Amino acid sequence: MPYDLYYWPTIQGRGEFVRLALEDAGAAYRDVCRLKGVSAMDRFLRKDAFACPFLKSGKLVIPQTASILFYLGARLGLAPKSQNERLRLHGLQLTIADWLVEVHDTHHPIASSLYYEEQRAAARQRAAIFLAERLPKFMAYFERAAGSRFSYVHLSLFQMIEGLRYAFPNAMRRIERRHRKLVKLHDRVAARPRLAAYLASERRLPFNQQGIFRRYAELDET
Repeated sequence: MPYDLYYWPTIQGRGEFVRLALEDAGAAYRDVCRLKGVSAMDRFLRKDAFACPFLKSGKLVIPQTASILFYLGARLGLAPKSQNERLRLHGLQLTIADWLVEVHDTHHPIASSLYYEEQRAAARQRAAIFLAERLPKFMAYFERAAGSRFSYVHLSLFQMIEGLRYAFPNAMRRIERRHRKLVKLHDRVAARPRLAAYLASERRLPFNQQGIFRRYAELDET
C-alpha cells in the first residue's frame, strides 16, 4: 500500500522534507490533500496529530516531520539499520527543525496570526540577527556534522539551502563561500536521478509568500 502524506496542498513547508525522501526513494505515496483537499485531514487532527504534516502507513498515523523521517529512514534505504546511527540522524533532523523555526521567525517574529506588515520592524531586527549570528552557526555545524554517507538528512539540508537561497539570496551568496562542503552536498543531492526528475516536475511546488521560506528584499539587506 502507498504511504499517505497529509500536508497543505499549496506550499512546500515542512511537508516538503517528507516529499523529498519519498520521491528520492521512489516510494509509492499519495499527497492526499492535493488530491482531496484540506478537509481530508480533519478526522486525524487534534487526536492523531496536532498539526500537519503527518503520514499514514497502514494503521499507523505518524506526526511531526522528524518522526516521519525517522520512521521512513531505514524502510526507504535513507538511514542505516544501526540504532545508534539512526538516533544520530534523528538528532540532526531535530536540529534542522529548530533551524527552520528560526527561518520562519525572521518574517513572523511576533505571531503567526499577524500579517508580516504588522511586524515589519521586528522582522528586520530578527532577520539581521539571524543572518549575522544564527545562520553562520547552523551552516558551520552542518558543514561538520552531516557526514558523507547519504541519508534523509542530506535531502533536508538540500531543502534548507534551496529555501535560504530563495529567501535570502544576497546573504547566501556571501555565506556559501565559507561553506563549500554544504554547497557540494546540495549539488550532489540535486543531481540524484529520481530527485532531479521530481524537481523538474509539476509535483514540486514553487516557493511562495505563504510558505516558511519567504522573500522580502528588505530583510536581505543586512
